[in-house]
Amino acid sequence: MPELPEVEALSAFLSERLTGRVIARVQPVAISALKTYDPPVGALEGRTVGPVTRRGKFLDIEAGGLHLVIHLARAGWLRWKDSLPAEPPRPSPKNPLALRLRLEGEAGDGFDLTEAGTKKGLAVYVVKDPAEVPGVARLGPDPLDPGFTLDDFAALLRGERRRLKGVLRDQSVLAGVGNAYSDEVLHAARMSPYKLASSLTEEETARLFEALGGTLREAVERSRGLAAGELKAEKKLGLRVHGRTGQPCAVCGDTVREVSFADSSLQYCPTCQTGGKPLADRRLSRLLK
Repeated sequence: MPELPEVEALSAFLSERLTGRVIARVQPVAISALKTYDPPVGALEGRTVGPVTRRGKFLDIEAGGLHLVIHLARAGWLRWKDSLPAEPPRPSPKNPLALRLRLEGEAGDGFDLTEAGTKKGLAVYVVKDPAEVPGVARLGPDPLDPGFTLDDFAALLRGERRRLKGVLRDQSVLAGVGNAYSDEVLHAARMSPYKLASSLTEEETARLFEALGGTLREAVERSRGLAAGELKAEKKLGLRVHGRTGQPCAVCGDTVREVSFADSSLQYCPTCQTGGKPLADRRLSRLLK
């Protein structure tokens, strides 16, 4: 799933290619992806694109007073094309294409939104104000906002009786952090994903705050200037524990372990994060019985 660093890089990538250009056509292909109907998606056509920004994991493309807001969900992606096909796209169960945006000009450049798999979560909104999108309206503070301080972070954790993993992923608490980077932040902070947020000492809170900002800024810097098609590979290369079950920890050499859930999993290093003790994995225990 694209998270804060990848969406930040996508917004910069699109800013360079869209700002000041006129939208020629917007063609929804997977109707399920379109979550709003007023204004209609066709209202974007003929409008000049202004700023392209990131709001948590959402892309926000402003065009003449309207906003095309995109959430790529688990398996969605944006594919830039220097020359889009002339023929209109056709819906098909085997076609991953969800929406096509074409710019005015002889080149016919623009982008496709695609989504792999059968579970469809990619969402597209056309609104006058991004706050009209429910997911945007409920976003917590952005961890890379210069105004977001250690005191702000400590206030978010105070009284929070949930595990750190769940708190970091909650978009109403912090905007933009998902499954992968919550694993990376906790590894950098040397903390168990099962630790209760409210139990952190002042020193631990400060350490987690530094790991949060440092991990995300490093990932954003690695992604800076990359084309949209290169971002997924760069993300995988930069991860130290997430998606690396069974591999040696880059810090201590211990074996990275995994805890599986119904629709996701987390990865961690026992030596770095849990005092050498494996975390309980009830799903795996049931499978072994």
